[in-house]
Amino acid sequence: MAATTQHAPPAALPGTAPAPAHRTRKAARRRQLGACGVLMAPFFALLVTVFLIPVGTAVYLSFYGDDHPGLGFGAARTIFVGFRSYTAVLTDPTFLSGLGTVALYCLVYIPLMVIGSLALALLLDSGVVRLRASAQLGLFLPHAVPGIIAALIWLYLYTPGISPVVELFAKADITIDFLGLHTVLPSIVNIALWSNLGYNMVVFYAALQAVPREVIEASVVDGAGPVRTALQVKTPLVRASIVMVAMFTLIWGLQLFTEPMLLSQSSPMISSRFSPSMYIYDAAFTRNNYSLAAAASVVLLLCTIALSYAVTRWTSRLDRTEEAR
Repeated sequence: MAATTQHAPPAALPGTAPAPAHRTRKAARRRQLGACGVLMAPFFALLVTVFLIPVGTAVYLSFYGDDHPGLGFGAARTIFVGFRSYTAVLTDPTFLSGLGTVALYCLVYIPLMVIGSLALALLLDSGVVRLRASAQLGLFLPHAVPGIIAALIWLYLYTPGISPVVELFAKADITIDFLGLHTVLPSIVNIALWSNLGYNMVVFYAALQAVPREVIEASVVDGAGPVRTALQVKTPLVRASIVMVAMFTLIWGLQLFTEPMLLSQSSPMISSRFSPSMYIYDAAFTRNNYSLAAAASVVLLLCTIALSYAVTRWTSRLDRTEEAR
């Protein structure tokens, strides 16, 4: 009969005591915080470098301006001007007109972008489209084209005399000026849609892939057709992605610059202050008024933050309302 022996736990060394449990927890907590700090350090470094420092510099420049004493013949000196630059920006009709133009652009562009990209994603997710991977690649490729190159391509297609599109319409006795007074804004919207529609379609398609297949199968069993399933089942389940795409599209739309800047070379309907971003560029690099440019930048930033916050609050209120139901 084999005898079994039990080993007693090793005794603590003389003069030492086991570490209290709260010290062990504190040490583990410190290690977790240290790991989080290491992982988050690159993000905070980029945040400070590309956002906080430029914003702080813009705010500082907006409160200072150049003064030329001696009837303008003396050496320029920098003085504190307070809110003078902000007053000049907010009372400048060209800046306010640029804000109105961008607001109209967003009212046209955002619904078309969200609805169009969501419709394409639903079409791909339904399985109706064959060669799904090739279709996704073909729709996404325009987004890989740099914005300046895309604007140059469309500038060629819009300019009368060299555009094959305008020439084709002319052969059909259709006269159309893509850079006219009433068509220049839709032309800019078309460029933005061509460039970004495929990107947002991929975002929606990825969100649709996360929808449980059981839910879709249940809707089909209940008698829902493809259109009803897409609109009443799939679309509500990807509302978070819809809000995200709408918010980022709004932010990008408020920064409208590249397309009108290049199209202004061929269209007198686009002034050098067509949008707030073009107004800022003109103030800084044409008029050399950095205080005015900085103030306009801060105003545009505040408008962007306010609108983004309003969208967030509105969607949060909708979520609470649905949860209450």
